[in-house]
Amino acid sequence: MTDRDLERWRLVLGAPAAKLGPLGADGLARDAALDWLYGRDGELEKRDVRRSQGRAGGDGPSALTTVDWLNDINRLFPRETVERLQRDAIERYEITDIVTDPAVLERIEPNPALLKAVLQTKHLMNPEVLRLARRIVEAVVRDLMARMATEVRAAFTGTRARRPSRWKQARDFDMRRTIRANLGHYRPDERRLYIETPHFFSRTRKHVEHWQVILLVDQSGSMVDSVIHSAVTAACLWGLPGVRTHLVAFDTDVVDLTSEVDDPVELLMKVQLGGGTDIGRAVRYGAGLIDQPRRAIVVLITDFYEGGSPALLIRTVRELVEQGTKVLGLAALDQDANPSYDRETAQQLADVGASVGAMTPGELAAFVAEQVGR
Repeated sequence: MTDRDLERWRLVLGAPAAKLGPLGADGLARDAALDWLYGRDGELEKRDVRRSQGRAGGDGPSALTTVDWLNDINRLFPRETVERLQRDAIERYEITDIVTDPAVLERIEPNPALLKAVLQTKHLMNPEVLRLARRIVEAVVRDLMARMATEVRAAFTGTRARRPSRWKQARDFDMRRTIRANLGHYRPDERRLYIETPHFFSRTRKHVEHWQVILLVDQSGSMVDSVIHSAVTAACLWGLPGVRTHLVAFDTDVVDLTSEVDDPVELLMKVQLGGGTDIGRAVRYGAGLIDQPRRAIVVLITDFYEGGSPALLIRTVRELVEQGTKVLGLAALDQDANPSYDRETAQQLADVGASVGAMTPGELAAFVAEQVGR
């Protein structure tokens, strides 16, 4: 076992692993940074979290400021570890000055955990802090848009055809035809095939009908991940041929955010997380937006824990299905794409004809593209 491996086990196990050997200067600094965060947990043994090494002299969690701690972890740990530490600081220990202290905001590197924290605490911020926090929202949304826009565009470009194409794109590479056409360039002594002429598929053009896509997004406190991804998905769908996108956020109230869909940063800054949940009221509002029932897709993104009238919710969904509207009930997804929802209510919606399940934003875009292209 290398010295680096020994140090890693020392940091994970804490005091019980002291016999593995002393820590170096950087190791002691890493240990202090970990103890600043995890040393404040009063139930370490129950939660199977490392125990503080009990340094004397009052140099525990209060010895560092949040700014000092952020500077230290960015210097001492790789980026993935830094993001995990920041997420635990915000979500597990509610160290809110990470996103409400101007001095911290000026130094911190934007990441998804910080975006969630900004959305959950922006009501506590004064205008100057809110301006600094907006930088985090813009940076993370820009990254999400870049990744998700590629998935959405791919879903709307049509299926691959067998006809050849002059356009050379890696995703349309025709391996079989390329191999057949270049067999004359095979060199047995090298056991290697040289490609002189690569071949590519063409793509069929989708026949586009005009469709409405109405995204109804639960903005109660537990839905922050879904709100973020829904805002970015709506922005990616905005302006695509044949698609008219609506975005409606709801808790016990309903807020139509369609006018902000093309600016997901501004949209997210206006979302008010928290409150109760009246899903039926939101679905009823969405039903009122429909122009052509058989050319509409209502996407309900929620955890299905209905705080309003379950009877109204079920009845409205049944009416939508009966008039020919496609209804998708998508379970709330956390940042790791794990679904979390009330299965009983979800089953009732499935029983009246809704398609209920869980989709990533890319899968939702592919579904919409398939419907629009029929």
